[in-house]
Amino acid sequence: MVSLRKDRISVAIEHVAESAESTEQAPPRHSGITAWSMTGVVILLYMINYADKAVYGIIAQPLARELGLTAAQIGMVGSLFFLIFTLGGLTSGLLNRWLGLRWALLALAIVWSAAMLPVVLAATLAALIAGRMLLGLAEGPSSALMHAAVYSWHAPARRGFPSALLLSAVSIAKIIFAPILTWVTVSYGWRAALITMAVLGLVWSVLWLATWSDGPYTARKHDASASDAAPSVRWTSIFRAPTFVFGSLLFMSYYALQTVILTWLPSYFELGLGFSAIEAGSMFGIPSLVALAVMLTATRLSDRMVAHGATVRKARSVLAAGGVLVGGAVLLFVPYIGSPMAVVALISLAYGIASVAAPLLNTAVSVICPQQQLAGTLGVYMAIMAVGGIFAPWLAGVIVDNAASPADGFALSFQILGAASGVFAVLALLFMRPDRDRDRLLGAKKEDLA
Repeated sequence: MVSLRKDRISVAIEHVAESAESTEQAPPRHSGITAWSMTGVVILLYMINYADKAVYGIIAQPLARELGLTAAQIGMVGSLFFLIFTLGGLTSGLLNRWLGLRWALLALAIVWSAAMLPVVLAATLAALIAGRMLLGLAEGPSSALMHAAVYSWHAPARRGFPSALLLSAVSIAKIIFAPILTWVTVSYGWRAALITMAVLGLVWSVLWLATWSDGPYTARKHDASASDAAPSVRWTSIFRAPTFVFGSLLFMSYYALQTVILTWLPSYFELGLGFSAIEAGSMFGIPSLVALAVMLTATRLSDRMVAHGATVRKARSVLAAGGVLVGGAVLLFVPYIGSPMAVVALISLAYGIASVAAPLLNTAVSVICPQQQLAGTLGVYMAIMAVGGIFAPWLAGVIVDNAASPADGFALSFQILGAASGVFAVLALLFMRPDRDRDRLLGAKKEDLA
């Protein structure tokens, strides 16, 4: 009898030990408050990230007057930024592996702040190019890393809305920072606007160090040996998948529109439509208000569709491509509108509807790769996306320089962007199949990775 009791006690002890061991290997528990708080810190970084880009469009005209720049030169500087941005995006996987999310994003934010200063210290075209190229190099890998950071706190099936919140930082930055930076520029000069952004980057770095920790869905080193860890997939297989290829091309066409708006919209409002500098800077945020409303609404709908059994194709890629297709069609009418306010409304509507592509395409691409390859996959995906930013700002500047008037040049630029994005949207509708590519690459079940 005593022997039987001892055996039972031994079994119980072994069971407790096994439970403790399995608990150590399981993802740590976390509250919703923690997850959304960490998401908020990353969103704040994305706001600063985008404001660093947007400040160039805001200071473009006073900077051009002081340095004697042509529209083509302004566009060239914008395109050089996105050229280096594209190359920098290819390093996101390496940075994540070498430094981890915490230290990689901290280092990038500090470099952003430093990149604001060269043209402040020496107001020349060469210093401007150097600063913008340094900023592009540091911002290139940041978007993929920020998405990986947010995704580390949210399960794959619930990433549509968090992704939209992260990308809503683009809209919030223009709504909040654009009027402030415009006022700073008009009141104190373009140098003060750049210094403001440098300080904001450093302040965020202190907040990051004090608060950030990786989420339970982060791919850790010990995950590779776990029995349920997703197997690594050849990079070439991921990059050849139709979802990756046509998702990247569609995002590239949308990003071309975004970068032209980022570089040229305040100038278009001021030079092409006749608004004052203060009015142009304040209205810079109108397209973002529309984009914010559309993104948050559409991604909530998309997540609900997934929860109710819809395929990733229907819930993510079809909604994304449909938004770009409609937005591109709206832009075709810009040259035929005579009222300045109607033009503002039309561009805002087109940009807002097309903006649904950003969070939904990111989410669609994220399901076709293992978690440990997510940062690298998104890095290459966003590097391809950034190719649209290499050519679009420069091309818009050339068109404006050679048009009968700035208004005609900007209107034609938006029309060309609309036609191009429509073509890529149709291709994405025809060929993007996230569910099929996920199953082929990972052998995963829909309920695990949808």
